[in-house]
Amino acid sequence: MVKKQKRVLLALGWYDYRLHQGIEKYAQEHGWHLYADYAREKVMPWGWEGDGVLAWLGAGDDLAEFVRGARKPTVDFSFRRPQLKFPRVLEDHAHAAQLVAEHFLSRGFTNFLYYSDADNWSYEERGQGFLRALAHTGHACTWLRWRQSPAYATGREEWKRKRKWLITQMKNAVKPLAVFAANDQQAQDLLESCEEGGIGVPESVAIVGAENYLLAPDAMHTPISSVDTNLEVLGYRGAELLDQLMAGKIPPKDIIRIPAVGVVARKSSDILTIRHPGVAKSLRYIWEHGHEPICIKDLVSVSAMSRRGMHKAFLEHLGRTPGQELQRVRIEHAKKLLTDSNQKVEVIAHMCGYQSINSFCVAFKRVTGMSAKIFREKLCR
Repeated sequence: MVKKQKRVLLALGWYDYRLHQGIEKYAQEHGWHLYADYAREKVMPWGWEGDGVLAWLGAGDDLAEFVRGARKPTVDFSFRRPQLKFPRVLEDHAHAAQLVAEHFLSRGFTNFLYYSDADNWSYEERGQGFLRALAHTGHACTWLRWRQSPAYATGREEWKRKRKWLITQMKNAVKPLAVFAANDQQAQDLLESCEEGGIGVPESVAIVGAENYLLAPDAMHTPISSVDTNLEVLGYRGAELLDQLMAGKIPPKDIIRIPAVGVVARKSSDILTIRHPGVAKSLRYIWEHGHEPICIKDLVSVSAMSRRGMHKAFLEHLGRTPGQELQRVRIEHAKKLLTDSNQKVEVIAHMCGYQSINSFCVAFKRVTGMSAKIFREKLCR
């Protein structure tokens, strides 16, 4: 007997090709028939009959009305409409913000700002996560909200007024300044405002965006750093959950959150503000050679300091020891390799500078709370 092919509709009010790729990968593996994303053309497929819906109900009441009325198993990738009680698979915005905070802190910044230009649930979660991550290390952060500024306006004057306002805010801010923008487009607005205002990036203002979706960023005069929010895995896990729902399984009680991959560092944030020459040299050496089997003895040599002096200076200027920074860099590299490659864990351990698989596994579980194998199986399909 031929197995019935599952018919799944894409109803995505917000679109990213990486999300689509993740969904498509799962569909190919399980023989689904995917119906075109009619919502991209603002057309509702009224009367459609199938087995399940993958939705991003971020905008458009008509799309939400259609999906609700279809009465099919549904997974929503958005939290814009919490009153709709669909199972959800969402980006872990707090985790992304934590990675950005660590990125800035590892470069010695003490002045922080978060910028958002609209009221959006994902921007709110990123902002709150960024403030919490910094507060945990004893740092404050200013939240710059365009919608709440006295200069806010809509219509034809909005772009000019916002640009003028941003230039003023950047000029008045205490430098050196680290800015996390709610997404990459807003990071680009910040970059262009700084350039227009004669403010050096990253010399005076370092900028990191979110979602890593700018086209050809390395072709820009100042390529923008961004946190990769793992959208392909988001799509895959959403499709996996929908498959379970279509098979009659009970929906999970909690929202499934997909952690970010890491910060893709580019010129807009590639700077060290730490004034201590020994710590700065050691940090650069860790970033450039952390994937090699280096040790604290190597850092002592590079810093031209005593082991005790270097330890004390790292704690004073960075808030963590040289060994903790080396481990942080290695584990972040390992997470990226586990996500982006099919290399065996043993190979990845070696590629991250660990001389034994055991030391890597112990360090990885201590930092992430799970083994490398489970990390890959659960989060990196």
